[in-house]
Amino acid sequence: MTGIVDLDGKRGLVVGIANESSIAAGCATAFHDAGARLAVTYLNGKAAPFVAPVADAVEAELRLPCDLREAGQLEAVFAAIAEHWGGLDFLLHSVAFAPREDLHAPLVDCSAEGFAMAMDVSCHSFIRMARLARPLMADGGCLMTVSFYGADKVVENYNLMGPVKAALECSTRYLAASLADDRIRVHAISAGPVKTRAASGIDRFDALLDRVRKRTPAHRLVEIGEIGRIAAFLASDAGTPLTGSVVYADGGFHVTA
Repeated sequence: MTGIVDLDGKRGLVVGIANESSIAAGCATAFHDAGARLAVTYLNGKAAPFVAPVADAVEAELRLPCDLREAGQLEAVFAAIAEHWGGLDFLLHSVAFAPREDLHAPLVDCSAEGFAMAMDVSCHSFIRMARLARPLMADGGCLMTVSFYGADKVVENYNLMGPVKAALECSTRYLAASLADDRIRVHAISAGPVKTRAASGIDRFDALLDRVRKRTPAHRLVEIGEIGRIAAFLASDAGTPLTGSVVYADGGFHVTA
């Protein structure tokens, strides 16, 4: 593979594929198209058949279960990568979760338990992954997570995920500073809304899509492949000068009033 976005031979882990329509699937496809070798995770046995077509398409060398709510599963993923590859070049964290009753409630009414779970699965897990990836990135690397505009501005019905994504973006900056001496770059990709299974949990999500489409300068929504190509660039050597960024892959939605 030649060109600016060249991941030939680089080893990457993609966490968060739910099915062929997920942002993580679009990123995995772009990584593969740029020449990367991939490991992917699936939530559990029930989810595995939905992830399998993506894993097959990107020729994933490892397919590992990873429920971030289950003790030891994330550590087992990195142990398997260490055994199989002995190292890792990039990682994509595309995971978000909140209990439905808390996600659908106004922030003021969310439970402490629901908020803590959303923060643990959606934000702290990225910090955990950074810690586990660090010893595998002896020659440097790139860590990426997926965020949303609701981290910066109030988005109707986004509720507790707004503060959680804000914490994720802030964690990105602190991780970038902490890991700079290790030559590990860290980014958050603030993706425009995509009709995914995870997003369907947000109340009145179709109305949000309509509002974003109307406000985006080109009056269209971004596609998972477009988001994936940005992720592939960030993971490539061409992205070396960049770290600690929130990169907006939203068709310019964030610049409109």
